[in-house]
Amino acid sequence: MKAKSTSSHIIWLHASAPAKPALGQACNGCGVCCAAEPCPVARVFLWQFKGSCRALEWHADVQQYRCGMLLQAASYVRWLPRGWQSWFAKRVRRWIAAGTACDSDASAAAAISTTNSGE
Repeated sequence: MKAKSTSSHIIWLHASAPAKPALGQACNGCGVCCAAEPCPVARVFLWQFKGSCRALEWHADVQQYRCGMLLQAASYVRWLPRGWQSWFAKRVRRWIAAGTACDSDASAAAAISTTNSGE
């Protein structure tokens, strides 16, 4: 049984990132899941246990976040030979269920600007 977390923390995402879809809806590359906490792939291969995943990449051309471990794992896992990236990417895609459905129960809200607009 998954324990419910009662803690909250602020995550920072690109202003053009798509809004987080509802749990179970199609993944849209919003990045909330990876910014909220590292996935099992990041825990095992990057030894990252808290904070935003350091392999989370913003792709301005498609206005979406993508998993760096899926796209260019050898840039993050130095011991991985570049020739193995395709093989590794297939496993990562399956392990994180990339592009399937939103499995993050994190809630996201837009930041409220507190800057003076020149008045």
